[in-house]
Amino acid sequence: MQVDEPLLLPRLSRVAVCGGTHGNELSGVYLVQEMMKTQKGGEDREPASVSMLLSNPRAMQHCRRYVDIDLNRCFTHATLNGPISERAPYEIIRARELNAMLGPKGSRAAVDLVCDLHNTTANMGLCFIAYSDCDWICLHIFKYLQKQMPNMPMRFIHFDIPNKESYSLDSIGKHGFAMEIGPQPHGCVKSNIYTAMKEGVQHMLDWAGYFNSGCVFEGGSVEVFTLVKNIDYPREGGTHNITATIHPYLQDRDFCLLHPGDPLFQTFSGETLLYKGKEPLYPFFINECAYYEKGIALSLARKKTVTIPSIWVQTEKEEEQSFTSEEEE
Repeated sequence: MQVDEPLLLPRLSRVAVCGGTHGNELSGVYLVQEMMKTQKGGEDREPASVSMLLSNPRAMQHCRRYVDIDLNRCFTHATLNGPISERAPYEIIRARELNAMLGPKGSRAAVDLVCDLHNTTANMGLCFIAYSDCDWICLHIFKYLQKQMPNMPMRFIHFDIPNKESYSLDSIGKHGFAMEIGPQPHGCVKSNIYTAMKEGVQHMLDWAGYFNSGCVFEGGSVEVFTLVKNIDYPREGGTHNITATIHPYLQDRDFCLLHPGDPLFQTFSGETLLYKGKEPLYPFFINECAYYEKGIALSLARKKTVTIPSIWVQTEKEEEQSFTSEEEE
């Protein structure tokens, strides 16, 4: 039986861990602050250059998601590079500062890996959220965390947005993902959620070190949940007022298959509204507090299995040859 050669990928020389992109998601805020005090390389791994960043300090000061607009929607090329006025929202100015520190987005100078830390009020466990289902670095890190944290519910979410550019902070890096952990109310910290995030980040940095040191990571399969659509709450015609909330049957059942005809909403008058979709799908971000303003009661995904190749770090000579070939093209 022929064994495929590992896929050679560039080393992860620069890694960024960001917290406080949303200023009231406090696990990432306090974890990054703690890591800034104690940052050091592990004994068993070749350290990469690791940057710890607090993304939205002004929102953190007020313990708010954002000051003017959602920072995690400000990282398109148009927003980062277009004209800007003196009255620009704070988050657009901050997005440009972060792009200067970690990017520029899409360039060879951008950091190799961005891990952006988030909390959700939904019962989602630990999730990776990425814009690609074929970024082998992110998928291998996820697979490694699954092995290292077997008691933590863990899913990989793929935001498939055809013909649209990724807009979140992690998209600045050559590779990037959001680490989303919940449930945790915004504006507070739960010790179990903070500890899970801390463990997840440490394993991610360990993986990067092992990869840089020349370890071969065997391929395999990973379950991926691909976003299909979002569903809003029922609302009074022409207003922002909702008329129902998530049905008790569905509440806290993130990633439990939702079938056509299952209870979806319960109106304030007590009526049950059923899911009228044509196929069973997996709900997540169920009743996420921050998404009321975005018109999202829950998101729905399809599950598939992605086969990932074995990978191995390129030598410096191979990286240089690869870069030279790209420039010649």
